Amino acid sequence: MRIFIAGAGAVGTHLAKLFVESDHEVVLMDEDEEKLSAIDSHLDLLTVKGCMTSIEELRHADVQRSDLFIAVPPYPDMSILAAILAKKLGANTTIARVNNSEYLTPENIEYFHQLGIDELIYPEQLGAHEAIESLKRVGVRQLFESSDGKVLLAVIKVRDGAPIVGIPFAQLSQEKRKRYNIVAIYRGYETIIPHGADQLLHGDIVYFVTTEDSLELLLQDAGKGHYDIQNIMIVGGSRIGQLIAKQLEEYYNVKMIELRREKSTRLANKLENTLVINGDGRNMELLKDEGIRKMQAFIAVTDSPEVNILACQLAKKMGVPKTVAEVENLDYIPLAEEIGIGTLINKKLIAASYIYRYTLHAHVAYVKCLTSTKAEMLELVAQPGSRITKAPIMDLSLPKEMNVGAVVRGEEVFIASGQTHVQPYDKVVIFVMQESIHKVEKLFA
Repeated sequence: MRIFIAGAGAVGTHLAKLFVESDHEVVLMDEDEEKLSAIDSHLDLLTVKGCMTSIEELRHADVQRSDLFIAVPPYPDMSILAAILAKKLGANTTIARVNNSEYLTPENIEYFHQLGIDELIYPEQLGAHEAIESLKRVGVRQLFESSDGKVLLAVIKVRDGAPIVGIPFAQLSQEKRKRYNIVAIYRGYETIIPHGADQLLHGDIVYFVTTEDSLELLLQDAGKGHYDIQNIMIVGGSRIGQLIAKQLEEYYNVKMIELRREKSTRLANKLENTLVINGDGRNMELLKDEGIRKMQAFIAVTDSPEVNILACQLAKKMGVPKTVAEVENLDYIPLAEEIGIGTLINKKLIAASYIYRYTLHAHVAYVKCLTSTKAEMLELVAQPGSRITKAPIMDLSLPKEMNVGAVVRGEEVFIASGQTHVQPYDKVVIFVMQESIHKVEKLFA
């Protein structure tokens, strides 16, 4: 597939790297020659210095041959215009990054479709949604839904004393194996696709596939207790912080700490039921004065990943059970996982999940790029005659880099085992290392 990325910022660069590793032909356009030179030196792609809103320069870069055009500059007006022009010039599918939620209403999305934009992505809104979802299930670092909520992927850190730590998976009871499936483990900066002889160790970050009905049992087995969230503190009045506060303030007691005085005043006028405080979220005395010990959740979403990590560490030391940090620097994510920050939000990975599915075949219904791991969650539809339907899972000699988590057949959900036999048109939830995604696709074609 020929993929044209307009904008060599953080999101564009991450997408370029992801697509190059998946053996796509990638063109990256930007007006900053220094950025392009730095990227060109370590990625096998074509860089083009040019203006993404210039018809002549887009045509000269052969945008008309693009299967997928992605506009991710820092300014949404450029993104929208570039995507419209690319479509008119012949690009097959176009995606534009925006920063205004009103563009995403059904009637406005249809308007942009008429202009030639196939998908609008607002990473801050996606990040806010992920942060809010993480508060709905205490004890879970992250929770993702597929098949309209029928299947859940729960990310949980387990410790000594949890009932399932130290037990080989093959020795878990049949009842437990029917209720949840351990599809991956993140241990010591390494992603492990486990099998029957593996077992969980203290400090593992574990990826479980389960259902809503079985989530409570899973949390008990993982050693997680229950607590109610009533009081939430947010550090950072960024766009994502504002979106989070706006959605939470109707249901929780929300405090927001913002360093810049003028912005604090604007936020206080904008947010109806959020108490906005001007101050530094890294200041321990300020946190104590504002009742950090009474908080059940702490969310750090400033523009600095270092500040967010440090603030969450302070909150943990003060006894806050649930912490969420926005960490946009991918190099910091393994460290943040190791020191136990809690839920990590990365807009680049979230945007990549939405965009990446356009590079896969039509039978891929869902993709989720997962924080800290080199693996992804896919939901695929088994086609009639495909290899995945030929025999039970245990007899298919599947790649070691993948695990089948669950099968959805109509309204029924089956947690996968070796005896599971996938039928045509089943939706199958797969956990797979990035380098093996195309092997998995071939199983379902």
